[in-house]
Amino acid sequence: MAETIICFVILMICAGPLIILGIVQYRSKDPVGFWSGKKPPVREQITDVNAYNRKHGLMWIVYGIGMPICFVCGLPFKGLIAEYLCMIEVIGGIFVMAAYHNKLNRMYFRKQGDA
Repeated sequence: MAETIICFVILMICAGPLIILGIVQYRSKDPVGFWSGKKPPVREQITDVNAYNRKHGLMWIVYGIGMPICFVCGLPFKGLIAEYLCMIEVIGGIFVMAAYHNKLNRMYFRKQGDA
């Protein structure tokens, strides 16, 4: 039981900043970035900055909330299964988020000829 509580606390310490990042991006007035070390797009490059930011923010919030949900869903099957579910969510979530970020860029970036 103590191991489960410790794992959950560590998980929440990891998930908390992701949820906070999502809230900050959701409320941001300037375009937000996704990749570390890459500058976010400028306002003129995005067709709808508010929708772009909201979708990026929700992506991070869902990713952060998904971690404890996977852990709790795995608890009836004992701790190791819960940990495996979390690892699948973390690793798989990164790939899904990268694909979704690319989709958002295709949706909201201005085309070369647009004014």
